[in-house]
Amino acid sequence: MMKGSNKNAVHRLKDCHFSKEEQESLVKMFKELTKENTGSIREDKLDRSQFREVLHSIFKMTDDVIMDRVLRAFDKDNDACINLYEWLTGLSVFLKGSLEEKIQFCFKVFDLNSDGFISREEMFHLLKTSMVKQPTEEDPEEGIKDLVEIIIKKMDLDHDGKLSFKDFCDSVNVSRYSWSVSGHAYRSRRLVTISWGNARDG
Repeated sequence: MMKGSNKNAVHRLKDCHFSKEEQESLVKMFKELTKENTGSIREDKLDRSQFREVLHSIFKMTDDVIMDRVLRAFDKDNDACINLYEWLTGLSVFLKGSLEEKIQFCFKVFDLNSDGFISREEMFHLLKTSMVKQPTEEDPEEGIKDLVEIIIKKMDLDHDGKLSFKDFCDSVNVSRYSWSVSGHAYRSRRLVTISWGNARDG
């Protein structure tokens, strides 16, 4: 039986993309994940290490920075823990969100320092952690730097050397090349997949 706080969390949900049965399954999963926290100050919450373990074991994420950014995107009250409401609403966007919701989520994750822009340095880090080095590559970082410049050229619509949310949103909607923001991308190690051919030739 759900505690009062858990019932309130479910009742507060608006525009959730999960069915009632799916919500119940996720509530059950959350209770199982937090059962060892009973009596502690983080009762009914996932702390940072627990949430990172979920991202690693279920979604196969391995990059520390990305996992922390996903935590921040879920964590609406900024207490560095995930409560049931944040768990349900975060996963709703993460797994079943609309394109607009996923664009907002991706931008928040990729904006590593939360300054409202995605810089060259942030983009380089994201690409470096998502790409596998080929045996024939002597200096893969140079190739990543070149790709960053291609992306900036294609997406930086106001030509200020960095990507604002408007740049990011407009570029994804125009689909000049493929930033994969589907649920499949979230369930893989990469949060974003770039089509090299379209980026170079588009």
